[in-house]
Amino acid sequence: MIELHGLTKRYGEKLAVDDLTVTVRPGVVTGFLGPNGAGKSTTMRMVLGLDTPTSGTALVGGRPYARHAAPLHEVGALLEAKGVHPGRTARNHLRSLAATGGVAAARVDVVLELAGLTAVADKRVGGFSLGMGQRLGVAAALLGDPAVVMLDEPVNGLDPDGVLWIRRLTRGLAAEGRTVFLSSHLMSEMAVTADHLVVVGRGRLQADLSTADFIARAGHESVDVRSPRAGELRDLLVGPDVTVTSRERDRLEVVGLPAEAIGETAAAAGIPLHQLSTVRPSLEDAFMAVTGDTREYRTDQEVTAA
Repeated sequence: MIELHGLTKRYGEKLAVDDLTVTVRPGVVTGFLGPNGAGKSTTMRMVLGLDTPTSGTALVGGRPYARHAAPLHEVGALLEAKGVHPGRTARNHLRSLAATGGVAAARVDVVLELAGLTAVADKRVGGFSLGMGQRLGVAAALLGDPAVVMLDEPVNGLDPDGVLWIRRLTRGLAAEGRTVFLSSHLMSEMAVTADHLVVVGRGRLQADLSTADFIARAGHESVDVRSPRAGELRDLLVGPDVTVTSRERDRLEVVGLPAEAIGETAAAAGIPLHQLSTVRPSLEDAFMAVTGDTREYRTDQEVTAA
């Protein structure tokens, strides 16, 4: 478990993390979202003791990371995959980590296989692609078979097979009862990977709730309808709990009725339908709605639209 209590970090006049209080629980994949500059990486660095909080605490398993006798067995982290000597082979890199972290040497082959790197284990890391480097970083994070796994942008540079591997891996780790804390800017992937979300903006907590509940905040499910007799259909659908809007002459957006009911109403009146599809709010929709005012970098068009 990761527990943040009033966690705050200042760099001079810059407030990077502002009074953040969050509990990341075991058994679920918790996604960590926020715009660029929101304080995600700084928060993760404070959890690992790489940055000292200005105030507040960051605990792992009830104590600061630095106070664990065998930290690699408690927390496995990937913050910067390129932090590897390019002249070392993947195997030797992991062996050195194992030797200094009190991890059995046999564990190296286990994580190489887990990361799909066995075939290139004796190649120099300097020749690795970005995706292979990410896989090596994940292997290093899992070296100590840790109870807590914290990955910052792990899908960066991965091909579709690699992205799917990360999804299955993180969900599998959570199913084993581990604490999994995962940051990513890839919303489509986070939507199918994370069970719970922690969202920050300008260092402050914006949301801490299940992925389903967070998406639901973006708006109601609607039905997109196209018909040459849209006006007639609209009159049949409008009711006390049903909203029908139209931006095009032959198109309706219906909120409050499922697609099946709309189709049955149209069929009973002999009204042809050219399209009938359910539109659900996405994680990206919800994210933009919640963090729109906290993004530091926006174009003039985005500011005008907001």
